[in-house]
Amino acid sequence: MLERTHLSIVQEVEKQGSLTAAAGVLHLTQSALSHSMKKLEQQLGTDIWLREGRSLRLTQAGQYLLAVANRVLPQLDLAEERLRQFAQGERGTLRIGMECHPCYQWLLKVVSPYLAAWPDVDVDVKQKFQFGGIGALFGYEIDLLVTPDPLYKPGLRFEPVFDYEQVLVVARDHPLARAAYVKPQQLTQEVLVTYPVETDRLDIYNQFLMPAGISPKRHKTIETTDIMLQMVASGRGVAALPRWLVEEYADKVDVVPVRLGARGIAKQIFLGARESDTDIDYLRAFVEIARGPAPAR
Repeated sequence: MLERTHLSIVQEVEKQGSLTAAAGVLHLTQSALSHSMKKLEQQLGTDIWLREGRSLRLTQAGQYLLAVANRVLPQLDLAEERLRQFAQGERGTLRIGMECHPCYQWLLKVVSPYLAAWPDVDVDVKQKFQFGGIGALFGYEIDLLVTPDPLYKPGLRFEPVFDYEQVLVVARDHPLARAAYVKPQQLTQEVLVTYPVETDRLDIYNQFLMPAGISPKRHKTIETTDIMLQMVASGRGVAALPRWLVEEYADKVDVVPVRLGARGIAKQIFLGARESDTDIDYLRAFVEIARGPAPAR
């Protein structure tokens, strides 16, 4: 009764906004599309859409069917792709989602030896999943999620692969550059430069400033690490980054790392995957290689 075509139609009509546009994308005639859905409605005994002038509005049953389509179709697409790869003697594609900006530099050091060790596996890195990768894992849009802040959910497994320290980054001639560590109160007159992330997901806020009831003089966001460090080096602000990343840039920009608090802020990079996929050999191998040598210091 319910077929994949029906799910594709419901999903595409929602995306395109009309039966005509959806029919074009699906390479169907509008009459064939309408007939298929009308027949389904008759079999189910309920409407999928209600007409409001020239537009369509999903009924409660239609909303449920759309949710099923959004969940099931990516899994079917992935299954077909993997079966095609098996038929052609390929191992597959490892799709990695990034949920932190500085993790990209770390990932590059893992991907190179992985590609050398697994020549029949492709790697696709999807940065559009920054700060929303859990949904991408559940939606079968990615296979691995790189994140410093795992969100444990049934059906997912997260494994720590690399330890690091989050530090304050200041210009070499900044007064704080000579301090053994910085206190929250010392940042009240500083411009804090961060990646464009919600403050409650920034370690310097939720583990350092907010517990002390402190706010910086101003908060500025910048997309790229290189520009951020150039801003810091020119005395236009301070930033919080992994110590290993700051030390990698030591020969390029004149900045120094300073410990955040007397004890510092210890962090880890995690790799998350669906539990059902953790026995895939090439996925497991990536996790093991990621546990290897840390980024160059």
